[in-house]
Amino acid sequence: MVFLINLSRVVFAPLLEPIRVATGASSATLGLLATLVWAGSAVTRLPTGFLLTRVSRAQAVFGSGVVLTVGAAFTALTSDPTLLLVGAFTMGLASGVYIIAANTLISELYPDAPGRVLGQHGVASQLAAVAAPALVSAALVVGNWRVTLQAIAVAAAVMTVVFTLIARRTAFPEAGSEDRDVLGAVLAQWPIVLTAVATLGFTTMVWNGLFNFYVTYLDSIGLTKATGRTLLQVTFGAGVPAFYVSGRLADRLPTLPYILVIVAAFTGCILVLPIVRGFWPLVAFSAVTGYVIHSSFPAVDTYLLGSLPDRHRASAYAAYGAGMMMIQAPGSVIFGFLLDAGVAFPTIFEWMGAGLVVLLLALLTLHFSGRLPRTAAA
Repeated sequence: MVFLINLSRVVFAPLLEPIRVATGASSATLGLLATLVWAGSAVTRLPTGFLLTRVSRAQAVFGSGVVLTVGAAFTALTSDPTLLLVGAFTMGLASGVYIIAANTLISELYPDAPGRVLGQHGVASQLAAVAAPALVSAALVVGNWRVTLQAIAVAAAVMTVVFTLIARRTAFPEAGSEDRDVLGAVLAQWPIVLTAVATLGFTTMVWNGLFNFYVTYLDSIGLTKATGRTLLQVTFGAGVPAFYVSGRLADRLPTLPYILVIVAAFTGCILVLPIVRGFWPLVAFSAVTGYVIHSSFPAVDTYLLGSLPDRHRASAYAAYGAGMMMIQAPGSVIFGFLLDAGVAFPTIFEWMGAGLVVLLLALLTLHFSGRLPRTAAA
């Protein structure tokens, strides 16, 4: 399920250039298309927190599969640019519901090792990101950009049925039975929720813009689009071991300092990108950046889900997911508007890197003064 869910979010990165060729869309429009997927993922996260006070985690996961099936089929069939944006937004809606419900369920199924199992779940998710460029390339060989979305719709329908059959035979924990007050949970846990939102929200906003326009950037410095898609695949491929290793490290290390180290490393990657040239240096950059940024996801999930009490877990995590995604989602459209305004890629990276430096300094100041929570409130 998570393979398809994440594929629906990342597939538009390698699809942007084929869609540009087919439709003549501007960079701003393409950026909006990619942004709407992530915006859809953002807007359903807090409502999912309310939903999970009424239905089971498994029922919410089933619903996400239905929405993904419908959204992918609609997007694949439409020819109107406005409806294409609507379809992408609908696909994003499915991912928001799934991530809140499934990550909460997984952490409750394995309370003694949340980092490890969230990391394994993340590996499955990241395999979709690795496969996305290759799947798009294959789709372009046998047809056009619509073929990928048609395949996602069919696979989502099949996987939703399979999940439902397995869920009917599974005994789920009662850990979330007391989680019935979303507002109360957020008010009780706002320090750790706000810390996670600020840390990962702004970091992944930069990442969102970077990976969606990475192929376009590499094309602008002389690499072919095929090579650019390969390097994008390297970036996502590095996330596979990152999820696996980072989840285990998050169980063993002080989680908050570990997260701050990751933010510092990613900031360095963004600042150094404008001076990296040549195929092999870019391969190395892609691998390091991909590993660093994907390490942040299981680390932050463990920081929250590993310490939130049962009565607050899903509600507080939903609030975090909504806030983080609302900050992250505009990354692509910001990049697109800046490019259409004539701002060069190196300047964009310098501005984004400077913003991350400010964020990092603020977080370090608060951490060393003891004002960042190391765990959730009891």
